[in-house]
Amino acid sequence: MSLIVPIDTNPSFEPKPGVPLPERLISGSPTFKTWAQDDSNGEAIKTGVWEATPGETHSIKGTTFEFCHLLAGHVEIEEKDGPTYTFRAGDSFVMKPGFVGIWRTIETVRKIYVCVYA
Repeated sequence: MSLIVPIDTNPSFEPKPGVPLPERLISGSPTFKTWAQDDSNGEAIKTGVWEATPGETHSIKGTTFEFCHLLAGHVEIEEKDGPTYTFRAGDSFVMKPGFVGIWRTIETVRKIYVCVYA
């Protein structure tokens, strides 16, 4: 078993479809696609590609740490009682445990994610 896992940014396999939980939806009708590509450390670390169509949702990280690298699209992330950040294709950012805010997908976004669950 190799300890290197290439991340396919345009996977040919079917994604897992999704929608936001009703209590998280603020506006729009966003849909999600997840192409999970690796689970490590007893599924405490997950890596893959995620896509969302335009809409606005509550984002609550809880104890999860997430690294994101945008491959396409445009989002605004508003931190509760804090600043609003704008990210576009090519940008990377981290959402730390305890983050609470609003995720606005302005233009369909596709990202590589690495989530670490505590």
